[in-house]
Amino acid sequence: MTNGTADPVAAAYRRLRTAAQTRTPCAPVRDLIGPDDETLAYAVQRRLTEARIRDGRRAVGRKVGLTSPAVQRQLGVDRPDFGMLFDDMACAESDAISLDRLLQPRVEAEIAFILRDDLTDPRVTAASVRERVAHAVAALEIVDSRIAGWDIRFADTVADNGSSGLFVLGADRISLDAVEPAAVQMTMFVDGVPASTGSGDACLGDPLEALAWLARTALAHGDPLRAGEVVLSGALGPMVRVDQAMHVRADLTGLGSVEATFATPVTKGGS
Repeated sequence: MTNGTADPVAAAYRRLRTAAQTRTPCAPVRDLIGPDDETLAYAVQRRLTEARIRDGRRAVGRKVGLTSPAVQRQLGVDRPDFGMLFDDMACAESDAISLDRLLQPRVEAEIAFILRDDLTDPRVTAASVRERVAHAVAALEIVDSRIAGWDIRFADTVADNGSSGLFVLGADRISLDAVEPAAVQMTMFVDGVPASTGSGDACLGDPLEALAWLARTALAHGDPLRAGEVVLSGALGPMVRVDQAMHVRADLTGLGSVEATFATPVTKGGS
């Protein structure tokens, strides 16, 4: 029992599930599961994942969060986490993303990895995981939070599926023989104006370290990474708020570019 609640995981699940279904941000769930209880937080996340799968969504990968010191400072947390990626979270570069799909979106540039093999070795390292990657891709993650005002601590964001929203992959698929993820330089533009900069070494020192951390952690949670999955390895620089229609493009050296267009919802009806 936490904070007088007989089943804190169920209570936190209901709060976050209702927020997503009603599109109304909710209070933090740390009053139910504690601010830093990793076990309870991931239990909430698993319950939400199970509900999404029952709803007909298909898991297609994972995301690593909180890898960049800049993002950790923005959110007041101090360690990585992970969440699930589902098929309906993937957006094409050519499609406008309506802001009514999201609650409190922010965007960040990342390196995505597409896996060639299952990752089931508990001793996997950044060096050994490199051989298991089919290719790397420039990516945008549109993070979101069901927690009102992004008032989150570690347990809040873990429970809320790593504050996930949507993601966009660029067109270029690059072999790791041709690019060193830690050396990638990133500039993200909003309507043509530079809005965020960063580099691969801002992501746990090397995005491959983030991938290896995720592989070990996912295996420890009983759900190892599988061939064909997409892994968003973590932000290369600070997030940018998305609170109006805008065009976002990120250039990543050696990986090309990736872009997303955000649009205000189309009003139905009228005279």
